[in-house]
Amino acid sequence: MRLPIGELLVRQRVLTREQCEQVLERQRVTHRPFGELAEQMFGIEATAVEDAWAEQYAATTRWLDPRVENIDPAVRELISRRQAWQFRVLPMGYDGSELMICTLQESLVRAMNFATRQIPIQCYFVLATPDALAGALGDHYPMDGMTVGDLMAPMPSLRRKAG
Repeated sequence: MRLPIGELLVRQRVLTREQCEQVLERQRVTHRPFGELAEQMFGIEATAVEDAWAEQYAATTRWLDPRVENIDPAVRELISRRQAWQFRVLPMGYDGSELMICTLQESLVRAMNFATRQIPIQCYFVLATPDALAGALGDHYPMDGMTVGDLMAPMPSLRRKAG
């Protein structure tokens, strides 16, 4: 079941129920994205909205184990080993004209930003556990010393600090 972003933010205690209703009222008038309005109206951090969106996406997309899936060798050259580990992405193959990429729920926003900028093909994302993705990256994009622990380390922010 796909929960609305507002409900997820309320469950995470980022917004109150009353604030959520205020954002929904403004959204009915402006037709702007809920997250954008919550940021503007109540100073909600963009990362909180992104986390809620990733949770929403994770509830509706396919989860798989890339260690046991067929991975098209032709897509391997789309990214480098460094990019695969840094952005936690594993191109898996084409589904029609789209490229299926596996990543982690925690890495979804950054993986999508990377793919949009660096891969000249329309992509969609499926999710895996850290162990499964690390195993598959180790098989298809081996790098000395890279482990599941590297996938679980905090990722640096893509946002520039104000100042």
